[in-house]
Amino acid sequence: MSVIESVAVTEFEYVVEDLALDDGGFNIVCAPGQRHRMTRHAIVIRDSDGVSGEYVVGWGGTPGAMAQVHQLAPQLIGRDPLHREAIYAHFRYGLRQTDMMGIGLIDICLWDLAGKRFGASVATLLGGDKTAVPAYASTIHGDRNGRLSSSEAYVDFCAECQSLGYTGFKVHGFSEGDPEEEATTVRLLGNRFGGEMKLMLDPSCDLRTFSAALTVGRACDEANFMWLEDPYRDNGVSQHGANRLKSFIKTPLLMTEHVRGLEQKADFIVAGATDYVRADPEFDLGITGTMRIAHLAESFGLDVELHSPGPAQRHAMAAIRNTNFYESTLVGPGMKNALPPIYTCGYSDDLDAISPDGTFPVPTGPGLGVSYDWERIARSKVSERHFGKA
Repeated sequence: MSVIESVAVTEFEYVVEDLALDDGGFNIVCAPGQRHRMTRHAIVIRDSDGVSGEYVVGWGGTPGAMAQVHQLAPQLIGRDPLHREAIYAHFRYGLRQTDMMGIGLIDICLWDLAGKRFGASVATLLGGDKTAVPAYASTIHGDRNGRLSSSEAYVDFCAECQSLGYTGFKVHGFSEGDPEEEATTVRLLGNRFGGEMKLMLDPSCDLRTFSAALTVGRACDEANFMWLEDPYRDNGVSQHGANRLKSFIKTPLLMTEHVRGLEQKADFIVAGATDYVRADPEFDLGITGTMRIAHLAESFGLDVELHSPGPAQRHAMAAIRNTNFYESTLVGPGMKNALPPIYTCGYSDDLDAISPDGTFPVPTGPGLGVSYDWERIARSKVSERHFGKA
């Protein structure tokens, strides 16, 4: 039996051109001529047979999540890396007083290690049969800098995405949360692309009031949007608020991105407070947790939509029947994806990396099927922590 001998966590930085934070300091927006410095983390788990699981974290690598990774890493030493279920259960109990997001980052690494040990992709280990996943373009937040600076600019960008092959388009609106402006964007998109593309709206809780959400929701009804996601400042966690909004509009709601835990998502479903279920391997306790959520949704006859792009998402989607779209986010006109370009295998989540048929391929190599530029990561290293054998 092999055991985990070491865990290494490397923080590195990179610069994204034409990007900045909005005035609120939380949303990133297009900002021509500006440069935004970002950090990410690379995790490597190595076992006593010399097999390693590797994962460079995407949008789920928050300071809180990485603190949990550091907290959990020492407890991995000496454990069988294939005992993912037991590790999942143990860590879930141990972090029951937190959001538990750090568990997912470790779990994805363990799936990568398992795939490499058996010479199979994660999708194959999961029983998946899809070789590609259909995608929608998910915009960066609106800005006032000349890119996504108006409702009309969203329409223009949607046309660009359609020309690249995307069959769906989702708006992240303006941080100001003006319901009339959001409603105008929705109606313009519906008038131009209704019947041609699936359209979605994610105000990302920027709408300030229930009344504002109602105004925008009714616009989504008129434009026949596929879903409305986390609309207002209940922060996407109020079952009662979601139910009340559903009673006034017909557009399906996509909730639970901000709700952590299998049971909490089940409660949302049972309460009738969401129509689609959100899951994310980084946010929701890994590939192990994501597949649980997918099967939970399936048991209620609902679809699960995975949040954000990445190799873990593609592999999970390959094995999930009840899902529709891969989220190509956060994208905007004239800009690259804000995730670090650290792959050496051709993997990409850039806007123009989509195939003409509107899909992204599921990697076929062992584990996650991707390889990283470790020299580049080392050159831009900010910090590094080792646990177990050096």
